[in-house]
Amino acid sequence: MSKAYFGPAGNAASFTAADYKKSEDAPAWIAAKGLNAFEYQCGRGVHCGAETAQRIGAAARAHGIRMSIHAPYFINLSSEEHERMEKNVGYVLETARLAVPLGATRMVVHCGGQGKLTRERALRNTHENVRQILRALDEAHLTDCTVCLETMGKKSVLGSAEEVCELVAADERLLPCIDFGHLNCRTNGGMATREQVAQLFDRMENTIGLARTRILHAHFSHIEYNDKGEVRHLTFADTVYGPDFLPVAQEAASRGYAPTFICESAGTQAEDAVTMMALFEKEMQK
Repeated sequence: MSKAYFGPAGNAASFTAADYKKSEDAPAWIAAKGLNAFEYQCGRGVHCGAETAQRIGAAARAHGIRMSIHAPYFINLSSEEHERMEKNVGYVLETARLAVPLGATRMVVHCGGQGKLTRERALRNTHENVRQILRALDEAHLTDCTVCLETMGKKSVLGSAEEVCELVAADERLLPCIDFGHLNCRTNGGMATREQVAQLFDRMENTIGLARTRILHAHFSHIEYNDKGEVRHLTFADTVYGPDFLPVAQEAASRGYAPTFICESAGTQAEDAVTMMALFEKEMQK
C-alpha cells in the first residue's frame, strides 16, 4: 500500500485552545490525532530561532511526523527587477536554512503576480528566477529540501496547473504543490468532480512524469471565491464553495499515489486533515 501523509498547515485553533504554548508540542499533538505530517509556516517571514527549530525537528522525528515548510508569501518569482530577484533568492535561502534543523524535506514557494507584464513574460521571468534559486541552493549546499511550486487561487497571479507543470518540468529537482482549493477558485469551481481531478493528474503525468506526480505535495481546503478567484479559506463545514476531498481521494488512491496532503482550513486544519486521511485510507482499501 502506498504511504500517504496528512497533516495541518501551522497550528490549529484547537491546539491553541488546549493551552499549548510552544510549537515544539505540535508534533506530539498531531501524532495523537493519527496524523503524520506538519507544514511549518513562514508566510510572513522566517522568524523561528535555530534552537526552537531543533526542538520541533526532534519532536517530529520522535513522533514520525514528516515536516515541510512554507516560504514567505512575499516572494515574487515573476519579477524582473534585479533587487527583487536578489531578495527572492535570499528569502528562499533563509527558509532552506531553517528547514535543516526542522527536518523539513519540502519547501512550498509561491510563483508571484503578473502585474503589468504579459503572461508570457512573467512566466519567462519565473523560469529564470527558479533557475537562480536552484543555483543558489546548490552553492549553499542546501539541497535536501525540495522546492515545491504552488498553484495559486487568484487569476491575476501565476500558478495555474498548466503553468506550474511547465515550471516543474524544467528541472527534475522540482515538485508541484497542487492546491486543489486554489485551482477550484481560479477555474470557477472546476475542481469539483473525479473526472476533473483525473484530467489534472493526466496533465501532470504527461508533463512531469508519473514518478513525480505520484509523490506530489498538495494543499487542500474549502475556499470562497469570486470572479477574480480566491477570497478566503473556509472549513469543511462549508457546503457552498468546496471543493470536496472525496474525488481527490478516490482518484489518487486508484492510481496508487503516495502524496503529502497538507490541510489549510481556517482554524480546523488538523480536524479536517483527519477527515481527509480517513477518506483516503478507505479508498485505498477498495
